Amino acid sequence: MINTSEYDLTWSEFQKVDMRVGTILKAELFKEARNPAFKLEIDFGEVGIKRSSAQITELYSADELTGKQVIAVLNFPPKQIATMMSECLVIAAVDGEVGTSLLSPDHKVKNGTRIS
Repeated sequence: MINTSEYDLTWSEFQKVDMRVGTILKAELFKEARNPAFKLEIDFGEVGIKRSSAQITELYSADELTGKQVIAVLNFPPKQIATMMSECLVIAAVDGEVGTSLLSPDHKVKNGTRIS
């Protein structure tokens, strides 16, 4: 069992994490990535369009990702991943047996909606 007390954070610390809903506009295989991944362009409404890389090729195809709403953290600094600059971190459940499963709202919501 994991001792969660070592991972405690305050409510004010949690509020600093800017998680929002966005819709994937474009997904394509990221051929230059070290591990199988997609390049994603995600619309976060008034926040703008951000790019990300996601290692989710086990459970998803590029075609089924287009139009899918996802949740991402927007306030990490940009990170160079192979030949692209990732501007957000797409949130997923990582399961070694099943694969990586994206987190998304049950119902369509406005792009840019904050997660709280």
